[in-house]
This record gives sequence, structure tokens and C-alpha cells, in this order.
Amino acid sequence: MTVSSDPVTLLNGALIDHLSEQARSHTRKRLNLNLHSSYEDPCQRLFIAIEPSSYVRPHRHLSPLRSETFLAIRGRLILLLFDDNGQLSRSMSLVGGGDPFGLEIPGGVWHSVFALDEGSVFFETKPGPYQPLSDKDWAPWAPPEDAPRAAEFLAELRCQALQRLEYGFGEKG
Repeated sequence: MTVSSDPVTLLNGALIDHLSEQARSHTRKRLNLNLHSSYEDPCQRLFIAIEPSSYVRPHRHLSPLRSETFLAIRGRLILLLFDDNGQLSRSMSLVGGGDPFGLEIPGGVWHSVFALDEGSVFFETKPGPYQPLSDKDWAPWAPPEDAPRAAEFLAELRCQALQRLEYGFGEKG
């Protein structure tokens, strides 16, 4: 999904509602809205609507080394960090309208994210340009999104992550 040709993009609840509605009916149960005009832009900026059943295969951004910033806009998210062997090393909650609401992941760190609430949305930004074939280094110890074991793997991650949360969910402000 991309923004209109209008040079000004109004970021509001209606935009997020529409994106969430589309994500619910999408096969992957997530959908992004790119604010950048092309993959060549030096700063990639996007909203990602994600449903609780969406599995984001653990990955890292290694070549080139790129950090990412995540900001929770709506709902509750769990961000997962892994060591090189696929062991969960950190599990952190992000809350739209709460505290903490965001974090930055250094380049080269294995990570994934999942939603706890329907209609969850986060904002992501990272350096461009985006190169679809080499942007992500997929974790060899995690099943691909379309693998039969993906849903089971997500359920295992969810269980581990919720047991190991570094901090609880902040109050919505």
C-alpha cells in the first residue's frame, strides 16, 4: 500500500484504521504503508499493521549493516532479539500510547516482532535504499513464513517471550 500523489500526507486515525482493516484480510495478516516515494529513498519510512497471528521470520540487516527504529502507534507489540544460535536473548514490550513505546535495533542483530492485540500498528524507519533481494538476512534456524511449522514456531516464541518480558506493559496515556 502506498500513499497518494498529494505532496502532503495526513497521518491520522482514519489512515491507521484503514491500514489495519486491510491487514486483517491479508494472507500474511500484516500490511505496510510506505511513506517514502521509492525504494531508492535514503530513509525508508513505513507504518506496519500487524495482527496477532502474523509471523515475522527472525532476520537481521547485515549487508549493509542497518539499524531500525520501531515506534508503537496502536496496540501492544513484543519485540524479540536472538543470539546467533537462535536462542531468545531479549523480549521487550512496546505499547502504543504507553511507555515504552519504541526502540532502536542496531544493525546485525537478529530480531522479530509479534502483536498481542488486533489492530496493532507500528512505525518503522531505517536507512535506504531498500533492496528486496538483499535487505534481510533470514535466520537459518527459523522456518520461512509459508512453512507448515511457522504457526507452531510463532506459538513457541510467543510463550517464551511472554515468560521473559524485561518489563511490563505501560499505562496508556
